[in-house]
Amino acid sequence: MDRKAWIAVTLSVLGLFGWQWYVSKYITPAQQAAAAQASPSPSAEPPASASPSATPEVAAGPSATPSLPVMTARAESLTQDGAEFVFNNDTGGIETVFLQMHKGENQSSVALNRDRAMPIGAIGFEPGKTLGGFEMRTDHAAGEAIFTKTAPDGLEITKRFVLPPASDKKKLYTVRLKVDFKNPGAAELQVPPFFIAAGGAAPIHLTDLPMYTRFDWSHGGSMTVIDVNWFSASSVPILGIPLRGERPVYLESKPDVDWAAVTSQYFCTIVSATEPKGTSVWARRFDTRKQNNTPVFGIQGGLGMAGFAVAPGATVTREFEIYAGPKELARLKSLGPNHDHVMNFGWFGFVSEFLLWAMNTIHGWVGNYAASIIILTLIIKSLLWPVQNKATNEMRKMAALSPKMTELREKYKDDPQKMNEEVMKLYREYGVNPLSGCFPMLIQIPIFFGFYAMLGTAIELRNSSFLWVADLSQPDTVGHILGFPINVLPIVMAGTMVWQMIITPKTGDAVQQRIFYFMPVIFLVFCYNYASGLALYWTTQNIFSIVQLYLTRNKPLPTLEKKSDIARREAAAAKKKKKKRNMP
Repeated sequence: MDRKAWIAVTLSVLGLFGWQWYVSKYITPAQQAAAAQASPSPSAEPPASASPSATPEVAAGPSATPSLPVMTARAESLTQDGAEFVFNNDTGGIETVFLQMHKGENQSSVALNRDRAMPIGAIGFEPGKTLGGFEMRTDHAAGEAIFTKTAPDGLEITKRFVLPPASDKKKLYTVRLKVDFKNPGAAELQVPPFFIAAGGAAPIHLTDLPMYTRFDWSHGGSMTVIDVNWFSASSVPILGIPLRGERPVYLESKPDVDWAAVTSQYFCTIVSATEPKGTSVWARRFDTRKQNNTPVFGIQGGLGMAGFAVAPGATVTREFEIYAGPKELARLKSLGPNHDHVMNFGWFGFVSEFLLWAMNTIHGWVGNYAASIIILTLIIKSLLWPVQNKATNEMRKMAALSPKMTELREKYKDDPQKMNEEVMKLYREYGVNPLSGCFPMLIQIPIFFGFYAMLGTAIELRNSSFLWVADLSQPDTVGHILGFPINVLPIVMAGTMVWQMIITPKTGDAVQQRIFYFMPVIFLVFCYNYASGLALYWTTQNIFSIVQLYLTRNKPLPTLEKKSDIARREAAAAKKKKKKRNMP
């Protein structure tokens, strides 16, 4: 390998280490404020005043005069089996959702929209500003929260939030929202374009990365994603030359918007339109808390609807479905087309879905997710055993061919092009495929990234323990040295990779062999601050491969024969067999 290649590899590794340093110094410590901030309990007192984002503007639009003074905030709750929805009377929306079956850092219930900028299901006419002045009444028996408001022009707005019956387990974490616009007067009234708020999402766990705090929206069967970093200013790396400033708001218009969502790593809030579809979306970033002057950003957004006219005596209705809960694949699929895309599995989504299904199936038998990952890994490696064996045999052929390759490299050391031609000719003569040893790794790449995407967003591993690992969905940090986290499983994983490389038959020249020793470093950096379940999977498959190599490494090297000699021998044997068959 030439000097430029060495420089490229070195810079890549340094870049990976730099990213981990950045994460540990600037991202994780900032989020430690989250642990100090306990999630409010469902019985907590509501705030003394309405959300600052709420305004008592009327349905005729932001330019209309206020019809009501700012109201004293009042909160009431409706409960499902496992979730509690806290409603705000003034803005007419869901202030917070407590997920009672999911625990946060401090073992209290996970609270969605806790660092809220606006209530879920609130109405507004421009990004970040919601309509206030609603009166609230609740019917606990029917599971309904009803909000009413009359604008100065006489337009009556009624918002009805309805929880599904307790018997409908498929609709857990969902709420139906019906908005009626009634014109009791004698003149036509115009309702301008408006939005329904999806609320806000912010990091819940200490180790949540910014890429998980996202705004997703679906239109025409496809999904668009931005994360909180979309709003940040951009500059040329190292040089610091600015490319663009901060972007205050994200706005997009499409005629067929199905839903809009704000998401954190394992939870999401989705607002879906029925008929008609939405026509636009917006999102904004907000600062949830600071530590050492380092912000921790959340994201808020809404689903925009087209304006319309309301004839005298008529009522126009718009209906929505709100989902506020964990990212459970089966539950998201049941919501409707494309809702499961909020999992954001990426290119290898089909692999991630299969692995998630297989892991959950095995978990149903053994009752432990760590054991499920280990068993699933062993099944995958067993299925790949023939491929790995063939690759190992090819590498052993390469090792047997090594003396001849050394002679060629010495003979043509001053003519690299001729040397490569002769080496490839040697491979063809002896029927050796130099890429065959890479094939098992190529098969493992989609599996690895399938696990990577699945373990990063699927809720199943959250709070699942294994030996010293308290949570398989988080790094297995056992302590810190000079502020740097010590994560055991990724270190064990890198060690098993080095062990595997030491006992693998050596192929290629010495420089190429050294390049492979960068792989443990790259995987170590890649997995170090990620879900420990990923390191558990890769460590298990490394150990399996090591056992497989030990079972085959003591076999004698294969006898090398040229393909032409093999063909002549086989032809002679066939001729002899034919002659024998034709004898009387």
